Amino acid sequence: MSDTPPRREASFEDLESVPPHCVGEIVGGELYVSPRPASKHARASGRLFQALAPFDRSSGTEGLGGWVLLIEPELHLGKDALVPDLAGWRRERMPELPDTAAFSLAPDWVCEVLSPSTEGLDRARKMGVYAREGVKHLWLVDPRLQMLEVYRLEEGRWSRLGAHLDDTPVRAEPFEALELKLGLLWER
Repeated sequence: MSDTPPRREASFEDLESVPPHCVGEIVGGELYVSPRPASKHARASGRLFQALAPFDRSSGTEGLGGWVLLIEPELHLGKDALVPDLAGWRRERMPELPDTAAFSLAPDWVCEVLSPSTEGLDRARKMGVYAREGVKHLWLVDPRLQMLEVYRLEEGRWSRLGAHLDDTPVRAEPFEALELKLGLLWER
């Protein structure tokens, strides 16, 4: 017989106790607390958001637009609370931006910028939640390796469409209408 008490499942209320200099997430009933992103992580995330901004404008240039893009939205998906670095919803699925702290509508696209402290969580547990919730597109950005991995959800499983390195010009779904120069994400 074990003396270990049964593990209490984390709840959304537990997120309120997370210090402001950290990011709290609940995955599979477990609370994960991570430090705020380091400079290379934050730079890559910010630069990617800037590059994709034309898709977020209601009347796009050169046929772009049609998306709502957010930085670090809190997603309440079932009992899980996730905070991807970037997320996007097609405007037809989210025509109005709700005035709320957390979103229960799963995004159409998420981007996780990998760091040593979160890579395992992002790749193993969070990718599983995103697949379960029907997120169609997932990008993993690794500033250390200067790499972008692109995934599409097919029949409930992630299909890796490609990995792009260094300063490669990339057209990656769902934003293939725009050529992304990866070097912008790593620039100092």
